[in-house]
Amino acid sequence: MSGGTYNVLFLCRANSARSIMAEAILKKEGHDHFFGFSAGSHPRGEIHPYTVSLLKSLDYDPSDFSSKAMEVYSQQDNIRFDFVFTVCDATANEECPIFPGSPMTAHWGVPDPAEAVGSEAEKRLAFADTYRMLRNRISIFTSLPFASLDRLSLQRELDKIGQTAPGEDA
Repeated sequence: MSGGTYNVLFLCRANSARSIMAEAILKKEGHDHFFGFSAGSHPRGEIHPYTVSLLKSLDYDPSDFSSKAMEVYSQQDNIRFDFVFTVCDATANEECPIFPGSPMTAHWGVPDPAEAVGSEAEKRLAFADTYRMLRNRISIFTSLPFASLDRLSLQRELDKIGQTAPGEDA
């Protein structure tokens, strides 16, 4: 695959936490080579309050993000995705719309922090842990030698990233 700029779509069920975080991370750390987007199969319509709080604490502007349906992107001709990653198991098992272009896909499932139980501190910790897992995977992804990988080799690397445990390199 040649080097250049890449459009990346992160899909989740509610598009209120994990996919929003992934979009934010890629937009900040993509260094003008990666452009992040997110959507949900059953969007909540709003970003989870703990996601908003976490993003603010990490110097992101939460108003840059919104919860939306994945069909928004499948119906647009002006955005062609190079990569589509599912970040939750539920969405990985659903039928996705056809996106323009021939995006490479991989499943990078992480636990849903919105389902965390316990004290407020424990719930917020779940959101921070999810952010760290996604940031680790996205850092590995953006460091791949895209120009020297053929499509099959790149697919293997994408799948390997999805198996990355928190704090380990792919």
